[in-house]
Amino acid sequence: MPQVTGAGSDIPASGGVLPVDQYVAGLNRKRMAAGVLWRDSAGRVLLVEPSYKPNWELPGGAVEEDEAPWATARREVAEELGWERPLGRLLVVDYVRAQDSRPEGVIFLFDGGLITDADLASMVLADNEILSARFLSLDQARARVKPLLADRLAAALNAVEGGGTVICEQGRPIA
Repeated sequence: MPQVTGAGSDIPASGGVLPVDQYVAGLNRKRMAAGVLWRDSAGRVLLVEPSYKPNWELPGGAVEEDEAPWATARREVAEELGWERPLGRLLVVDYVRAQDSRPEGVIFLFDGGLITDADLASMVLADNEILSARFLSLDQARARVKPLLADRLAAALNAVEGGGTVICEQGRPIA
């Protein structure tokens, strides 16, 4: 039977149905990550200082197999900060092109809301993973995070103010 090729799959030219496993095997894969934006009453954002890389990050991390992004955000917050907290609404969905030997990906950023000094006192930083955590203004954060994250933070803060979800590419709103 003649074959039509493309996108990594062989599709029967006769119009036959491609088995699902063959179709799925030919689909592109994207990495996913999820994080949480917490703020204080002054509008500063909570960032963590990881031990394994030079730049600061939002609490969060990579989505594991068979894990929803919102479950990732909750899991990572529990692991990194010792907090079991509900998530707020989705603030940002950010498409990130391949870079730094990482494949393209999609980043989800959820609202954690406002936190107090008492909340901070209950934080238990992950041993050997998180060195410190602190509130920083967006300008202060720009000096500690990658430019891509700085742009995503700005978009997230705008989403908090505007009440919606911002769709981004490379940290910048698409419209």
